[in-house]
Amino acid sequence: MTDDERQLAVDLFNGVWGLLERDDRTVEDDDRMIHMAHASRYHWGEVGEAVNRSRGEWQCSRVYAVLGRGEPALHHALRGLAICREHDIADWDLAFAFEALARAYGVRGETDKARENKERALAVAIADDEDRELLLKDLATVPA
Repeated sequence: MTDDERQLAVDLFNGVWGLLERDDRTVEDDDRMIHMAHASRYHWGEVGEAVNRSRGEWQCSRVYAVLGRGEPALHHALRGLAICREHDIADWDLAFAFEALARAYGVRGETDKARENKERALAVAIADDEDRELLLKDLATVPA
């Protein structure tokens, strides 16, 4: 069951990305996206490691931010950062935890906190240049 559950977590996570990238999402698609993100995070909690849980929280935060729902976006961003800190997760996962915080604060209209967390994200050492470019690209879309 563990392999099946792991695959389900992956498929749900990837399915959320498919919905996030669509410009023509319906209200039903948005609901599905929320439920899929939470389901993926749940399954990672059962079969994954701390880094998978942190990424799941990040994805939940992103979904809520895209939908303009600042409070749950902030909640999940804070959870993702807490998991990173609790398990000494660094590199791009830590940078994206700060990116999620910046985005959530931006959605909430808290521009000072959004800028502060963008700066924190930029200060994180990221070993891979492509990962750093992904971070810079995402940070450029943070409302601040």
